[in-house]
Amino acid sequence: MPTIKAVNLTRKFGDLTAVNNLNLEVEEGEIFGLVGPDGAGKSTTMRLLTSILDPTSGEAWVYGKHVVKETETLKDNIAYMSQRFGLYEDLTVIENINFYADIFCVPPEQRPGKIKELLGFSGLTPFKERFAGKLSGGMKQKLGLACALIHTPKVLFLDEPTNGVDPVSRRDFWRILYDLLKEKVTILYSTSYLDEAERCKKVGFLHKGKLLKCNTPDAIKEEYKTKTLEEAFIIAIKDHEK
Repeated sequence: MPTIKAVNLTRKFGDLTAVNNLNLEVEEGEIFGLVGPDGAGKSTTMRLLTSILDPTSGEAWVYGKHVVKETETLKDNIAYMSQRFGLYEDLTVIENINFYADIFCVPPEQRPGKIKELLGFSGLTPFKERFAGKLSGGMKQKLGLACALIHTPKVLFLDEPTNGVDPVSRRDFWRILYDLLKEKVTILYSTSYLDEAERCKKVGFLHKGKLLKCNTPDAIKEEYKTKTLEEAFIIAIKDHEK
């Protein structure tokens, strides 16, 4: 069974259908890019798959757990980094990480090694005593990721994590994600940046709650006879609107 699977997943808010009959499969150890503009339904999809929202209809499973019926056991195996991840700016880097270790009930004997590892691979070791509020945007995102990873999740949900982050920090962030793949962590990554989507193993074009296309970046560009995913996305939307 795929690590993430959605079958006819739908979420309505009154007359608005934010996610419309979504069918999606993400395999273990891959980065899947959910691509679309603001209002496409990316965040709602993330919240449905992380059991924050209940679907109006349809079903979904993450790491073999049903997102509605097995919510508590699901949360032990996933991490969700929203667009506004809840860092505490009046706490230091190390205090934020320890706070999330408390939330996820990480045993005290496991923390020193795990924290050292997270600080090292995120490049935050020299800044561990700095207040989170004094960090740059890129550093805050890396700290947010470190906090999300403190309990060693199997599936990682990242909702536009590099929005507004400078190019150098964005590159560093992706280096960290590729390192996670070596540990077979499955990543669902939403973005409105088509150049970022090129880095994913597979991408899904989301528009007004509908999944228009799902395949590898190269396969999609070949299908639409384009050089970039951005060009392919524009064509996919025009075809859908017709």
